[in-house]
Amino acid sequence: MQIIIEIIKAAIFGIVEGITEWLPVSSTGHLILLNSTPLKLSVSDSFYSMFEVVIQLGAIMAVVVTFWEQLFPWYLRKEKIPGRMASRSVPAWKKGSIDLWKKIIICCIPAAIVGVLFDDQIDALFYHPLPVALALIIVGVIFILVERFMSGHSPKASSIGEMTLGMVLWIGIAQCIAAVFPGTSRSGATIIGALIVGVCREAAAEFTFLLAVPVMLGASLLKAIKYIHQGLRMTGIETVDLITGALVAFIVSIVVIRFFMGYIRKHDFRVFGWYRIGLGAFVMVLSLTHVLV
Repeated sequence: MQIIIEIIKAAIFGIVEGITEWLPVSSTGHLILLNSTPLKLSVSDSFYSMFEVVIQLGAIMAVVVTFWEQLFPWYLRKEKIPGRMASRSVPAWKKGSIDLWKKIIICCIPAAIVGVLFDDQIDALFYHPLPVALALIIVGVIFILVERFMSGHSPKASSIGEMTLGMVLWIGIAQCIAAVFPGTSRSGATIIGALIVGVCREAAAEFTFLLAVPVMLGASLLKAIKYIHQGLRMTGIETVDLITGALVAFIVSIVVIRFFMGYIRKHDFRVFGWYRIGLGAFVMVLSLTHVLV
């Protein structure tokens, strides 16, 4: 009976992760709230710290599946064999793939440096309900202000291909804010950074999703390595929790990514800004009243 309850709870965590990872509303803030309810997983604190990051691997695979054509850099090209009537298939670079991966790598460098050097300090200083609530509110206000400012302005880049390296570097720096302050939302920070430098909403969201693959994979591997390096081992229930959460996050993420890309073709991001402000205020009240600690 206990294992069934744990599977249900892990599935709920996977649903929350799958929804909030891709919407600019902070998966961290939502998971903190969820983990403070009776649905809290029956696991050790060290495992949960690893779980909430590694569960993102399921969400990452949803991006890989959805954007496979853009991410995979090669295709098989037919080539005639000299002196023969037959042909063979040889790998060839897709047009624009080198440029795309160059932009992704450049954008990842700032956050990677911050994550590797200061991961433990960031967790100790900011991974608490009150800092998360402040980040939710502040970024929510920024979303609303940026959207109001951008209203009526034509984008400078209507696709990822039109983004300059300067734009990409700025987005990478914006992503560092999310790496330092939990509750900022990685997708939220990168989308805001992209909007500020003139990238259209659809391209900003798509680049954010593609950027998530190396960023979240690196963060997940870093947490898993630290967990193993500490000599910790997962129990049977913890293993089931991790597999269930990642699998559910994968399934939900596929649906959410497709919904989000369709949504922003017709709407702006202001609704997410107002949602963040409301959630942040709620988390702050719970923190100040010591319901969340």
